[in-house]
Amino acid sequence: MTADAGRPTEPARPVTVVRARRSLGARLAGMAGGGALRVFLVVVALFWLVPTIGLLVSSLRSPADMNASGWWTVLTEPSQLTFDSYRKLLENGDVTGSLVNTVLITVPATVLVVVIGALAGYAFAWMEFPGRDWWFLGVVGLLVVPVQVALIPIAELFGKLHLFGSIAGVVLFHVGFGLPFAVFLLRNFFAEIPRELLEAARLDGAGELRLFARVVLPLGGPAVAALGIFQFLWVWNDMLVALVFSDAGSQPITVALQTQVRQFGNNIDVLAPGAFISMVIPLAVFFAFQRQFVSGVMAGAVK
Repeated sequence: MTADAGRPTEPARPVTVVRARRSLGARLAGMAGGGALRVFLVVVALFWLVPTIGLLVSSLRSPADMNASGWWTVLTEPSQLTFDSYRKLLENGDVTGSLVNTVLITVPATVLVVVIGALAGYAFAWMEFPGRDWWFLGVVGLLVVPVQVALIPIAELFGKLHLFGSIAGVVLFHVGFGLPFAVFLLRNFFAEIPRELLEAARLDGAGELRLFARVVLPLGGPAVAALGIFQFLWVWNDMLVALVFSDAGSQPITVALQTQVRQFGNNIDVLAPGAFISMVIPLAVFFAFQRQFVSGVMAGAVK
């Protein structure tokens, strides 16, 4: 028996928990994380959609109604809505032809950048060749070259090659300036693929091309989709390059709408539906591949 066995035990003292006082910023952040933030974001989204809704409603009104009142009056007078402007748009050969030219420019420029960028990204990530790292640094350095610097030299080169004013010239310019970002993005994504997976495929007899098509591309699908959306939106909405390198027969929709404004100025019955179609097509492409786009953007954030 120990010497302390006969001593009465002292009652346990209550433990006082001291809570650290939260700062004003922490309290505001906690309040913003609830329903108030969601309501605020919904309000912001509605305000962001107001110009789009206004353009859609304006494209469905007659020129007389647009000159007489604002587009919001359609809420009380829905009889103003008509498809006559879209019928006139389809009868306008300049606008419809430019819409076809936009597709002929955007689709090849997007496909070529994705295909060539994927092949080059795989080569820089997993193939050994002399000067690989230096070549990749050179590609990364091209990211900082502004488009405006190359307009005059490329225009002179296209003039000698008889490409100036053609759809092919506009496509080649977009491909040349889209490839550095494509190679940089896909190389970094492909480099995160486990080496053991590629070695196992090589042991099974897969060559480099088969390895790229059967293993690397399926794993890199989100990044490839994100790149395709980036390139599609950039080329579709471009006006500077098309304004310099296209002519009346190869101009895209952006240049055609600008020409309509400059020549007439008051043909809103053609401009409104043309502008809405020019805007809604890239939006439809984005929302159609939204899941792949988000996956591709977030793929590099987690190892």
